[in-house]
Parts: sequence; structure tokens; C-alpha cells
Amino acid sequence: MINAKKIEDIAKQITEAIPPGVKNVATDFEAKAKQVLQSKLSQLDVVSREEFDVQTQVLIKTRAKLDEMAAKIAELEEKIDNAE
Repeated sequence: MINAKKIEDIAKQITEAIPPGVKNVATDFEAKAKQVLQSKLSQLDVVSREEFDVQTQVLIKTRAKLDEMAAKIAELEEKIDNAE
């Protein structure tokens, strides 16, 4: 769901912004920043683009089937009305 590569890139950018004198704690900071980012992002109510696209296709197919069924019901109701 969450792209781990993007999280790693963000953590790396944060680490690279740290002054050279503090680089010795950068490794710990990067790991902790990555952990916090992953934790917070996993709490968000989001889906990946791939999952969104798949669900969109499912919805399109479902909508087509629903329209088809509605047309069949209308046809059957018409037949019943004409038979009476």
C-alpha cells in the first residue's frame, strides 16, 4: 500500500540535510525517522494508485452488470404488464 522506496528517499533526504558534525547520529535518526514515517503513513486512510485503479475497473464492471439487470427487470415488468 505505502511505497517503501519513497519513505526511504524522504528519510535519506532528511539525513543529508543534517550538518556534517552531527552525521554520527544520522544513522539512528534515519532509522527512527523512517520508523515514524511508516507508522504515521500506515495510520492514514489511503490506498495505492494501483489498488485505486483496480477498484475503479471493478466498479465499472459492476455498474455495467447493474445496468444490464435493470434493463432486464424493466423488460420483464413490461411483459407482465402486457400479459395482464
